[in-house]
Amino acid sequence: MSPSRPAVFEPARLGPLTLRNRIIKAATFEGVMPHGAITDELVEFHAEVARGGTALTTVAYCSVSPAGRVHRDTLVLDRESTAGLRRLTDAVHAEGALASAQIGHAGLVANQISNGVRSLAPSTRISPPGMGLVRGATLGQLDRVVEDYEHAARNAVEAGFDALEVHLGHNYLLSSFMSPNLNKRTDRYGGSLEKRSAFPRRVLEAVRTAVGDKIAVIAKFNMTDGVPQGLWIDESLPIAKMIEADGHIDAMELTGGSSLLNGMYFFRGEVPLREFMASQPKVVGWGLKFYGPKLFPTYPFEEGFFLPEARQFRAELKLPIILLGGINRLDTIEHALEGGFEFVAMGRALLRDPDVVNKFRDEKADEGLCIHCNKCMPTIYTGTRCVIREALRETPQAV
Repeated sequence: MSPSRPAVFEPARLGPLTLRNRIIKAATFEGVMPHGAITDELVEFHAEVARGGTALTTVAYCSVSPAGRVHRDTLVLDRESTAGLRRLTDAVHAEGALASAQIGHAGLVANQISNGVRSLAPSTRISPPGMGLVRGATLGQLDRVVEDYEHAARNAVEAGFDALEVHLGHNYLLSSFMSPNLNKRTDRYGGSLEKRSAFPRRVLEAVRTAVGDKIAVIAKFNMTDGVPQGLWIDESLPIAKMIEADGHIDAMELTGGSSLLNGMYFFRGEVPLREFMASQPKVVGWGLKFYGPKLFPTYPFEEGFFLPEARQFRAELKLPIILLGGINRLDTIEHALEGGFEFVAMGRALLRDPDVVNKFRDEKADEGLCIHCNKCMPTIYTGTRCVIREALRETPQAV
């Protein structure tokens, strides 16, 4: 046992919270919320992760408004959803873990046809995920978005969540305001770094004001968009320092990539294009056949692939940082803690084996079973799951 190993499984502070260890379940859209319903499957998804030893499990994705949904099967964190979500948080708490709600507005990534309502963007442009033209928001519309975040934050407290993860990544609405190739505004929300970051920072302030010190507030933050002319570290790091100086968040989870323009930057590994095509209506599938390689470029998988970029932020920031990106091994977690990161977030590894944290703790494993095939990605339309784990469950036992 290395000297740093016990720290992984000792309680740790995150804002007003005490987590039972340093491992967080990253937000991975669960795909079991038809028309936004809180189902038994959604509750069990997170209860299983909690039983497996994770300290904090993140419910994804909770839209702050109907227009901000990714599509119609995304839940809205409104008053009507709080009772069902209280059932979820109670189930997680019963297993000794805490629960976080990822809140956001999908912006250019919102499917306007599926949602039946227009989305918003910093500046008007065509969006393939948006299924057409998404218009730049007026100042009045942005004021209402801030109010939507406030209402969603208060509803999260009512639903029993211990933390809120505000989505400032992947070119969703708040992320797109920071991106120079998506934000072409000339008013107080466009141009300089201060102006491009002003709206996301305003939202963070509104969320903190809404919840006070009752729960933790985490920002999921794009270090880089992973596209030409997009946000990169030379701009994202100064923005991160502004957010830290504002004092409205308890931790920052570092990510990168664009659900709008580069869907593999925050996954890495194999591209399951055939499975994606099969999961879509025929017309969309044909479009993916021709445009899929551009939207889903191939990046080789590397353990802890965001670590080189994240180290730049760790060197400049004092607030707690959550390391994300291809974490599948116990020694990766240990090295991250040795390098000054306070927590790590795991996604696909926990889809493959929700009990892997307990196995790490009990020294029954030092590496997860995920092989980074990414065939879990297309399952978001039918219930997010590891297809290997599913196949093993369905295979009859030898007699």
